[in-house]
Amino acid sequence: MTHLDDEGRLVDERPWGRFIVLDDQSSDYKIKEIVVTPGKRLSYQTHARRAEHWFVVSGHATAVVDGETYELGPGHSVDINIGQAHRCENHGVDDVRFIEVQTGTYFGEDDIVRLEDDFGRAN
Repeated sequence: MTHLDDEGRLVDERPWGRFIVLDDQSSDYKIKEIVVTPGKRLSYQTHARRAEHWFVVSGHATAVVDGETYELGPGHSVDINIGQAHRCENHGVDDVRFIEVQTGTYFGEDDIVRLEDDFGRAN
């Protein structure tokens, strides 16, 4: 379900949590806040036209990038290059919140190839 929050920002509810679009006014970057609820994980996915930088704000995330696992707490970050397979997992009891900065040439949600997905959305 997609809706606007009290500040007029786009919020997209997902089966793993939600994202809030913080800035999408530029043609060369987009910024989101991602919230992953406990016990959930994003699909293992790739993008053809964007790279991502994840900066953890709260919670403890497990990031998987091309099969390599990174444990990330508040203040930690990881970079995902165009074409790299990646996902964020929340094995904790608190929400994981991270800021995602996308750079590239296109930022639409249709630039996702889901390789694995817990919710039946794999391509």
